[in-house]
Amino acid sequence: MKIGYARTSTIDQNLDLQLDALTQLGCEKVYQEKISSVNDHRSELENCLKALREGDTLYIWRLDRLGRSLKELISLVNQLQEMGCELVSIKENIDTSTPTGKLAFHLFASLAEFERELIRERTQAGLLSARARGRMGGRPQKLTDTEKVMIRQLMSDRSNSPTDIAKRFGVSRATIYSVTKEVEMAKS
Repeated sequence: MKIGYARTSTIDQNLDLQLDALTQLGCEKVYQEKISSVNDHRSELENCLKALREGDTLYIWRLDRLGRSLKELISLVNQLQEMGCELVSIKENIDTSTPTGKLAFHLFASLAEFERELIRERTQAGLLSARARGRMGGRPQKLTDTEKVMIRQLMSDRSNSPTDIAKRFGVSRATIYSVTKEVEMAKS
């Protein structure tokens, strides 16, 4: 039996291209989900793996739709082989039922992981370079240190309500409590 698995990383992305290709290749059942591969729990992938029986073949659009790392991809392929199943990746033209397909799988998976590592290194280098020039990442602080001191003074006076203080500074009540908590944590 031919079983397909299609995945996109975000809800905004469209599965149509993958679904069309899997259907055209004769997949009798296609499991689909819109979830990042970073997410450990991919319920449709789990359901897909449970549905596979000895002699079945799992069809995917590309290797990165199945796993996020070389280790995970190899683990899934080994799991499929233990079940007596094969894997076909359409875009990479990989079929693990052949020796050439097995070799190609390992080569493509290694290259994909290598590419992810290069991207990670370049991102880290860019962040370090920006920090060296005084640019810090992340969301800018809403309140200055002077405003934080003023908030703490206002909060120490019980006649001031946290809601009124929050409105005055244009922040949420949670921010007001967070600012006052900073002092408490510094004391302990």
